Amino acid sequence: MKKFLFILTTASLFLISSCDSKKDDNNGSDKAKQNLAATRIVTEAFMSGDISKIDSAVASDFVDHTDRGDMGRDSLKAMIKANYASSKDMKMEPIKEVADDEFVFSWMRFTGTSDGTMGGMPAGPYDMNAIEVIKFKDGKAIEHWTFMQPSDMMKMMSDMQQPPAMMPPAKDSTSK
Repeated sequence: MKKFLFILTTASLFLISSCDSKKDDNNGSDKAKQNLAATRIVTEAFMSGDISKIDSAVASDFVDHTDRGDMGRDSLKAMIKANYASSKDMKMEPIKEVADDEFVFSWMRFTGTSDGTMGGMPAGPYDMNAIEVIKFKDGKAIEHWTFMQPSDMMKMMSDMQQPPAMMPPAKDSTSK
């Protein structure tokens, strides 16, 4: 009975400590908080089209490892302007953000209406999810990757020409 009570008490303490509502990303290091703040500056720029704070959050030699493969902060600024011009009502909702001294990982929901002029995205409403990974050095973003669900990528590429379906080889009627 004492063993059972000890196990129950220990399990209860673990449960209570894991449910502590004070545990969130605000308990990270100062560097992690700075990285998260820089990420939010970039997110806000995409939604507002205002690039005035980008220099404070992104290194001049920034590298984007997405399909665009752009390099440099100025390239990012141009992409933000083009993206805003094609989808002025875009919202980027963080579902979960995790930050440390070197990376910020953000699970994001993107909603809005595309005019069809940006990156193969068809005109019309969209609702997609992606994981954004940003690497930091000295408080500024230096690299970026995006990982999307295949179904969301296909939505984005629906206006692009699809490859022809694979056909089985035709039978040669002259061979025996």
